[in-house]
Amino acid sequence: MHSDTIKKGISRAPARAMLKATGLTDEDLKKPLVAIANTWTEAGPCNYGLRDLAEKVKEGVRKAGGTPIEFNTIVVSDGISMGTEGMKASLVSREVIADSIELAVRGHMFDAVVALTGCDKTTPGAAMALARLDLPSLVLYGGSIMPGHFQGKDVTIQEVFEGVGSCAAGLMTEADLTELENQACPGAGSCGGQFTANTMSAAMAFLGLSPMGANDVPALDPRKLDEAKRCGELVMKIYNEGLKPSQIITRKSLENAITSVMATGGSTNAVLHLLAIAREANVPLTLDEFDVVSRKTPTVVDLKPGGRFVAPDMEQAGGMRLLAKRLMDAGLLRDAPTVTGRNLFVEAAEAVETPGQQVIRPMDNPVKPFGGIVILRGSLSPEGCVMKISGHETKYFQGPAKVFDSEEETFEGLMKGDIKAGDVVVIRYVGPKGAPGMPEMLQVTGAIVGAGLGDKVALITDGRFSGASHGLVVGHIAPEAAIGGPIAMIANGDVITIDVVNRTLNVEGNMQSRATDWKAPEPRYKSGVFAKYWQTVSSAAHGAVTGSFPDELAVKV
Repeated sequence: MHSDTIKKGISRAPARAMLKATGLTDEDLKKPLVAIANTWTEAGPCNYGLRDLAEKVKEGVRKAGGTPIEFNTIVVSDGISMGTEGMKASLVSREVIADSIELAVRGHMFDAVVALTGCDKTTPGAAMALARLDLPSLVLYGGSIMPGHFQGKDVTIQEVFEGVGSCAAGLMTEADLTELENQACPGAGSCGGQFTANTMSAAMAFLGLSPMGANDVPALDPRKLDEAKRCGELVMKIYNEGLKPSQIITRKSLENAITSVMATGGSTNAVLHLLAIAREANVPLTLDEFDVVSRKTPTVVDLKPGGRFVAPDMEQAGGMRLLAKRLMDAGLLRDAPTVTGRNLFVEAAEAVETPGQQVIRPMDNPVKPFGGIVILRGSLSPEGCVMKISGHETKYFQGPAKVFDSEEETFEGLMKGDIKAGDVVVIRYVGPKGAPGMPEMLQVTGAIVGAGLGDKVALITDGRFSGASHGLVVGHIAPEAAIGGPIAMIANGDVITIDVVNRTLNVEGNMQSRATDWKAPEPRYKSGVFAKYWQTVSSAAHGAVTGSFPDELAVKV
């Protein structure tokens, strides 16, 4: 056992003494030590239920002949920090989560790992760590929150963000907004639409790092505890079989994960996260390959933010297995191993569809005939950028730039009525280095939609978007403003053109001539974690990862 190095022999008596102080016995120490990497927190509902799941995972590990040892890592709640300085910590936390899981596992020489995740960055952060460690391991997602109910409709946190804009525009009373906020989040679980948490949950199942069906079960459903116990037993099975992430995270499985994102209308953040996971697994993957998959993959799942349903509805309809079967039968998936020890196609073949369900459409009647994310390039974004499309918005938008250098500035401008129909709102200096941390723009996009301008203005940024964002929005513009990308040179009134059909994002005028007068801004943080991040983070076109990677894994422009 790998853990024998730290626990076996005369010289390890001090280590055994300390481990026994936690309640372990000699019998426990003869067994494989299994890390339970938890991301539990009281700071938000997404990971709030993971303590109970951890106990069940540990029960399963013990039953299957292992010794579980739990540790925790950090979480930054996107929904709570949104629109504040705290939001800069969100993407940075992905790296800290990955680093801390790696350090704890390497430091104690564990033999296997179960990672419990919830909020947006915890799932990709855990997957990145498991790819680095390459020990028998799996990811269990804590599950979706149930929908809230407001004025006869199911609601999520998305409606609260949009309610802020509606209230500011006089379209909703403060009393109604308060009632909405009181009803939107009824308990533990991650945000219910196909926002980033549920997008990455689906991606983990299709990637093969999560057992098919386990992530689907909502957070407070009693069946979730059974799934957790099963995962504890399963990690011992894959430990005994020697199944590792390097056998699971392959080119085929990454393409399957991307396909799941496109088919479900998932979050643009999945582009950043899957690029980062691929880097950690040493699998070449480029930004443009997301567009290739998007062009051939119809959106067949009718989920919020663009659709009608939420994740628990999808689980009731037939869940990820049913989606996998639809995609498999259409020839859009490639068979690949999963942590269950069974290949993806075997898992998909067991799908059971609920009669009359409307969430997961047949392939011949999709929500739209293409995926929900497209990659644009052009004079404004030569390294590429990411756009989420609902299928209903215009495919071509041209208008004058309305430039802001922060999200806070933009929100204030919107509240004052400075943003008009026809504008292309530009939010810059909010990229990986610029913010630093590439915050999400949900406060602004939600307020724009709530103010009735969702289909009347476009928004472009070197920052990123929440999975709950929708409308004419383009993010991840690279190179970013902080390193002198073309977006830094835009002036109010410059004409910007978004052309979805031709996959271009262009600005009129010679941005290069303006670059002679441009000066790089001083780093906003001189010390601490943000300063470290600023020094090491890569372009969004590379997944906004920190650290160095082989040249052959670099995005080729």
